[in-house]
Amino acid sequence: MNPRNFRLGTALIALPLMMGCASTQAVAAAGPAMDQGVQFGDLQGGNVIVWSRADREARMMVEYAYNNKFKGSKVVRGSYATAGEDFIVRQELTGLKLGQDVYVKVWFEDLTNARNQSVPVLGQFHTIAPGEAIRFVWGGDTNGQGWGINLAFGGMKIYEAMRQVNPQFFIHSGDNIYADGVILPSATAENGKTWTNIVTPEVSKVAETQAEFWGRYKYNLLDENVRRFNAEVPQIWQWDDHEVVNNWSDAKDLSADPRYTVKDIPTLVARADIAFHDYAPLRPEGANEPERVYRKISYGPLLDVFVLDMRSYRGPNSANLQAAPGPDTAFMGRKQVAWLENGLKKSTATWKVVAADMPIGLNVGDGTNPDGTPRWEAIANGNNGPALGRELEIAGLLSFIKAQGIKNIVWLTADVHYAAAHYYDPSKAASNDFLPFWEFVAGPLNAGSFGPNTKDQTFGIQPVFEIAPAVQNSSPYAGYQFFGQVDIDPATQALTVQFKDINGQPVYGKLLSAE
Repeated sequence: MNPRNFRLGTALIALPLMMGCASTQAVAAAGPAMDQGVQFGDLQGGNVIVWSRADREARMMVEYAYNNKFKGSKVVRGSYATAGEDFIVRQELTGLKLGQDVYVKVWFEDLTNARNQSVPVLGQFHTIAPGEAIRFVWGGDTNGQGWGINLAFGGMKIYEAMRQVNPQFFIHSGDNIYADGVILPSATAENGKTWTNIVTPEVSKVAETQAEFWGRYKYNLLDENVRRFNAEVPQIWQWDDHEVVNNWSDAKDLSADPRYTVKDIPTLVARADIAFHDYAPLRPEGANEPERVYRKISYGPLLDVFVLDMRSYRGPNSANLQAAPGPDTAFMGRKQVAWLENGLKKSTATWKVVAADMPIGLNVGDGTNPDGTPRWEAIANGNNGPALGRELEIAGLLSFIKAQGIKNIVWLTADVHYAAAHYYDPSKAASNDFLPFWEFVAGPLNAGSFGPNTKDQTFGIQPVFEIAPAVQNSSPYAGYQFFGQVDIDPATQALTVQFKDINGQPVYGKLLSAE
């Protein structure tokens, strides 16, 4: 990939300006603003989604070329930005040349007779050709636990660290926002240090209205590091719980939570789902299931990425000890599991990366049930025995993979706010009908740091590496913020995983040879 041969400057826009003193006539004569910049998403072959947002009714325009002078460029007339979708537009570019740097210019024209134009925003990305080396990054958990955008700290600078490694794409493993977490003007961090946040009305309370859910995503886009990253690195988004409310499932009960006036989980899920799909640069699935998140994205003969949704189809959080599969043991759900099995079986790519919302063998609790037994949020149930509850679904999937002889599967995830490398060893497992595999956990990306979690030996998890803070909910000051980087060498077909810290320094690496 050609190194970045032009830098994105003032076109990335500054923080929104207050215009209360401007006359109505002057505001009306000005072009639309693009305060949230641009994003690219779901890059696959010669196709990519271009995302942007205007501040009023307008029409998106996209110009692209294979040189930074825009010689021989093409212009695509996009859709209309309307209030119903918070003035957001997604436009797909198709038929792009492979193995090329693509330079993009996006602007909006308002819907007046004057067709006033916004200041264009520039972006670029690289299409991946067959046989080309692949590099991508992943992580999750952004702006959680009240640690928001601190300009004195440099903002969400881990996004700049990720940009600096020149990845071809990024997987956000979930918790893109913390809709249930209030961000205050300041918070006390380690050693009595003060963490100072940018604050907007939408992050000053838990998200309940549609505008408040939208506002959470707009808050992230106030950060210059994030906007610069978005304009250069295509993204693959998935979601988890905090896009709605902590640990949500059909068992979630907000009746005793005084922060919420909206107590109905389905209502919050609906508004959160709309906001997620509006702000994600995600290729819509289609009319058959427009809200679907799980999908496969292929990157030629070296890599297929299977993006999971471990949230939308799960049964209620429970003691997770059911002896037989049923609706209460669903985690991905039967339809999604069948899709994943079929996709893995048919994949001809050397490497199959499973992008998961949550880890398999870590115990992630959700308080206790009325009888005092532990309630579980993820797959594991803490009993170290043969598969029960949600583990049954994973046991079936792993058994299928073994029976079909599918090799070179790697799981990538986040959720637990620390970095870890796990090797799942059937010789040390209580349920052992599976091929050994690796799972890598990265994060957080500007949120509180926690861990390490306890382990459940149902699938023989072996923690080969983990790095976590001594003080739980450590702020980004403490430095326990980590992203993952994956490199695939087309000559050897080897896949290398690294964890890097908030400054882009490696803290761990593992080379996996293709079988």
